[in-house]
Amino acid sequence: MSAPLTWLNSRALIVALALCAGAPLGMAQTAAPAGAPAAATSPAPAAAPSPAPAAAAASPAPAADAGAPKAAKELVENPYGLEALWKGSDFVAKAVLIIMLVMSMGSWYIIITKLIEQARIRRQARTVEQGFWNAASVREGAEKLEAGSPFRFIAEAGVAASQKHSGLLGQINLNEWMSLSIQRAIERVQSRLQDGLAFLATVGSTSPFVGLFGTVWGIYHALTAIGVAGQASIDKVAGPVGEALIMTAIGLAVAVPAVLGYNWLVRRNKAVMDEVRAFGGDLHAVMLAAGNSGSSSKA
Repeated sequence: MSAPLTWLNSRALIVALALCAGAPLGMAQTAAPAGAPAAATSPAPAAAPSPAPAAAAASPAPAADAGAPKAAKELVENPYGLEALWKGSDFVAKAVLIIMLVMSMGSWYIIITKLIEQARIRRQARTVEQGFWNAASVREGAEKLEAGSPFRFIAEAGVAASQKHSGLLGQINLNEWMSLSIQRAIERVQSRLQDGLAFLATVGSTSPFVGLFGTVWGIYHALTAIGVAGQASIDKVAGPVGEALIMTAIGLAVAVPAVLGYNWLVRRNKAVMDEVRAFGGDLHAVMLAAGNSGSSSKA
C-alpha cells in the first residue's frame, strides 16, 4: 500500500509544480496582449503638441507688424533733431542759426559765380590769341573782343590813353603814360576778380566762433532748465547738450567750404591775372611802337 501511495504523491507533486510554473507564464501571456494596445496607443498623444511650434512661428509676424509703425513714429517724432532744436531754442539761438545759414549761402554763391567768371575769362583769353593780334589796329582788335571782357577793357584803356596824350598830359613821356594807363586798367580787373574773396575769408575765420557762441548759449539754457527741473539723469542731459553741440558742427560746416573755396579761387585768380598781365605787356609794346611811328611820321 505504501508503494502506490508514494507514486500517487509523486504524481500529485509533479502536477502541482506544473500548475505553479504555468500560472506566471499564462499571466505574462495575458498581460502582453493587454500592454500592446497601450504601447500602440501611447504615441498618439505625443503628436498633439505639434501645432504649438506653428503657433509660435506665426506669433512674431504680428509683433513685426506692430514694430514697423513704432519705428516710423520714432522717426517722425525725433526729440533730438534739428527740428526739435529750432522749436526749443530762443531768439538768440535762432538768430545764430540764421546768421550761419546766410554765411553758408553767401559763400556758395560767391564760389560758384567766381568759378564761372574765371572760366569765362580763360575762354576770352583764347579768343584774344585768335582775333585781336591779327587785327590791323588796336581799335579794330578791341571791337572784335567780347563786350565786358577784361582784355577789351584794357585795350580800350590803351586807345583812350593814346588819345589823351596831349596838353599837360602830353608833357609826360609816352612810355610812362601808356604804362601807367594800362597798369591802372589791369589793377581794376584784378580788383574785380577779388570781389567776394574778403567775404569768404571773413566767413572762414568767424563762423566757427559763431557756432561756438550758439553752443555755449544752448548749454547754458539746457543746464538752467535741468536745474529748475531738479533731474540730472542722462536722458535729461544728453538731449539739450547734444542739440547745443550741433551749433559747433554747423559752424564748422560753414567755415570749411569757405576756407577751401577762398584758397582755390586765389590760386585760380593768379593764373588768370598772369594772362591779363601778359596781354597788357604786349599791348603796351604795340601801343608804344604805334605812338613812336606816328610821331616819327609827323616829324
